[in-house]
Amino acid sequence: MNLLGLHPLDAAILLLYVGTVLWIGQHLSRKNKTEDEFFLGGRRMGKWFQFFLNLGNMSDPSFAPATTASVYKEGIGGIWLLLITLFLTPYYWFMNVWFRRVRLTTISELFEDRFGSRFLSSLYAIFAIFFAILNIAFGNIVALKTLQPIMIKPESAYTHQDRLMLSEFKEYQTLHKLREEVSLTTDQSKRYEVVKSLHDLGKIQPFVSYLKPVSFYVFTSALVAVFIVLGGLSATAVINAIQTVLIMIISVILIPFGLMRIGGFAGLHERVPEQMFRIFGDDSMGSYTWYSIAALLLVAFIGITAAPANMNIGGSAQNEMAARMGAVTGGFGKRFLTIAWGMTGLIALGLWGAGQTDADQIWGKLTLFLLPVGLIGVMIIGILGGKLAYLGAQSVVLSALVVKNLYEPLVPGRSMKHYMLVARISIPLILGSGILVALCMSSAISLIKFIIVLQVTWGVPILFLFQWRRLTKTAVIVQVIATLLLIGIIPFAVSAIPLLRSAPSLTVMTHEIVSKVTKRTTQADVAEGKAKIAGEKITKEHRTEPVSIYFEEGVALTDPANPKSTKEGLGRFNLEVYLLHLAGVRVEDFTPPMIQTTRYLVDALVPILLLIVVSLMTPGEEKLKVARFYARLKTPVGETPEADAEAVALSNADPTRFDHCKMFPKSNLEFTKWDRTDWIGFLACCAVVGLILLFLQGLMLIGSSS
Repeated sequence: MNLLGLHPLDAAILLLYVGTVLWIGQHLSRKNKTEDEFFLGGRRMGKWFQFFLNLGNMSDPSFAPATTASVYKEGIGGIWLLLITLFLTPYYWFMNVWFRRVRLTTISELFEDRFGSRFLSSLYAIFAIFFAILNIAFGNIVALKTLQPIMIKPESAYTHQDRLMLSEFKEYQTLHKLREEVSLTTDQSKRYEVVKSLHDLGKIQPFVSYLKPVSFYVFTSALVAVFIVLGGLSATAVINAIQTVLIMIISVILIPFGLMRIGGFAGLHERVPEQMFRIFGDDSMGSYTWYSIAALLLVAFIGITAAPANMNIGGSAQNEMAARMGAVTGGFGKRFLTIAWGMTGLIALGLWGAGQTDADQIWGKLTLFLLPVGLIGVMIIGILGGKLAYLGAQSVVLSALVVKNLYEPLVPGRSMKHYMLVARISIPLILGSGILVALCMSSAISLIKFIIVLQVTWGVPILFLFQWRRLTKTAVIVQVIATLLLIGIIPFAVSAIPLLRSAPSLTVMTHEIVSKVTKRTTQADVAEGKAKIAGEKITKEHRTEPVSIYFEEGVALTDPANPKSTKEGLGRFNLEVYLLHLAGVRVEDFTPPMIQTTRYLVDALVPILLLIVVSLMTPGEEKLKVARFYARLKTPVGETPEADAEAVALSNADPTRFDHCKMFPKSNLEFTKWDRTDWIGFLACCAVVGLILLFLQGLMLIGSSS
C-alpha cells in the first residue's frame, strides 16, 4: 500500500529524517541563550564547520533541479546559470576576510559603521528581508516541482479533468517536436499556439500529482520554522554537515542509472545532438554564448558581495584562515556538484529529447523513472533536507537583520531574552511571506535569474565601500533607489498592468532561427524511416522558435481556449532591452543571447556609473570615522578575543598604522599589497578553476566519436 504515491520504505525514510531534524533542533536549543550564539554560533566555527556552512549555503539542492532544467533547455551551456561562480572562487579568498575583519553581525551594520547612516542600514535590512523571501520562494518552487513527479496518482484515480490535461500535454509534446524539424501547417500552428499557451501558463503537465502547492509549502515551512527557532545557526551547521553527505549522494546517483539506460556515454552522444555538448554556445543554439557568459560573470561578481549570509558565515569563523578555507573549499565543492547536475540534464535530453516535459520537473521525473525503491526516499530527503538547511541559514540571517537593524533601534534597552524572542517570532512570519511569493511565481529559472541581478543593487556599493574611501552616503542612496527602479519596480509594475503586458508593441517576438545540427541516428530513427542504419551521422535543420523580446517567460494567449484572444507577456518585463529600443536600436533582430547580455550589462554598468559620478559630485564623509573603518578592516583578527580587542584599539588610536600596506599610497583606493598567504591562496584557486574547466571539457568528450 502506497502513501501519497510513495512506497512504505520511502515514506519511512522521510519520516525518520524529519524526526532526526527536530531532535537536533531541540538538543541544541539549550545552547542558544545569546544573540552571538544564535546568529553567529559564538564566532567559534572552525574550518570544517565553515566548509559545511559555505557548501550548504551555496549548494541548496534546489539548485540541482534548476541547473538540470537549464541544461535540458539549453544543452550543457545552460550550466553557466550556476557554474558562473566558478570564476569567483579566487575572489572568495579575500572577500570572506573582509567580512570577518569588520567584526559586525549583519551587513546592514556596515552602512551605519561606515557612514553613520541609520537610513541606509534599515534600507538594506528591508532589501535583505525581501531577498530572503525570494530565496525562500525559489526553494519552495523547486522542491515542489521536483517532488510532484515522484508523488503521482495511479491511472485508476484520474478524474475526467486529469485525463483531458494529460491529453493536451501529449498534443503539446507532439507538435513541439514536429515544429523543431519542419514548418507546421496553418491549422497545426494555431493549435500549437493554444497548447503552448496552456503549457507556458502552467495549466498542463505530463502527470497528476498528489502534492499540492499550498499544503506542501505550509508543511515544509512550518518544519523549517520549528527547527530554526529551536537551534539557530549551530543547528543549521549540524544539518548542513548531514546535508553535505546527502547532496553529494543525490547529485551523482541519477547519472549511473541514466547512463545504463541509454548505453553509456557513447549512447548519450548518439541520442543528443553534438551542439548540446558545447560549453560555449552560439546564437542559434541556446542563450549562453561567450559574451552572454561574460556579462553574467560581471553581474555575479558584483552581486555576490551583497549576499546577506556573507556576514553571518564569514563573521562566524574562528579566524581568518577558517573563513578563507571554508569559502573556497565550499565553493569548489559546489562546482563539482554543479557539473554532476549538468550531466543529469544531458541524460534527460538523451532519454526524452528536448521540450517533452516541464524543464523544472525533469529532476523528479528522472528520480521516478530511474531509481529503485529506497533510493527514491533518499532523493526526497536530500531535496527536502537541503531546503531545511538552506532556508535555515537564510532564516538566521533574516532574524538577525530584523532584530539588530529594524526592531532594536526602534525598541532599545530591552533584555537579551526579549530580543531573542523577537528573532524567533520573525522567522515563521517571513517563511509565510515566502509561501505567498511562491504561489505567485511559476518558473524557477526566471526567479533565480532575477535573484542574481537583484544582488547588484547592493553589491556595487558594498564592493566600493570596502575599497574606495571617496564613496559617499548620498551616492549610495541615489544609486540604490535608481537601481531598484531599473531592475525590480518598473519591470514588475509593467508586468502587473494588463493594458501594458498585452500591448502589441511589447508582445513582439524575435525571428525564428533555422540552424544545422549534427546527430547520430538511433534505432528509433530507422523505425520511423529517417535513416537506413543506426549510428550514422546526419545533418538536419533545427528550428528554434521565436522568444519574447521584452518578457522573461514568453508570450501566451490571454484565453487559451480562444485562439483569437489577445496575447500577453509572462514574467518580468525586460526594461533594459526596451531602453535600447527607445534609443533606436533594432532589438527585434536580437538573438536570445543578445537579449540576455543586454540585460546583464545594463544592470551592472548603470549602478557603477551612478555611484562614481554622484560620489565625486557630493562632499566626502567624516575623515576620522572613515579612517578608523579602513584601519579596522586592515587589522588581522587576533587569536583570542582579548588579543583582537587590543589590536582594534590600537587601530582606532592610530588609523594610519596600516597605510604602508596600501597598493596606491596617498590615494582613495584601499587595495592592499598581497602577502605570501594571499598569493599562494589566489594562485592555488586559479589553478583549481583551470582544472575544473578541463574536467568539464573532458567529460563532454567521453564517448564522442568525433
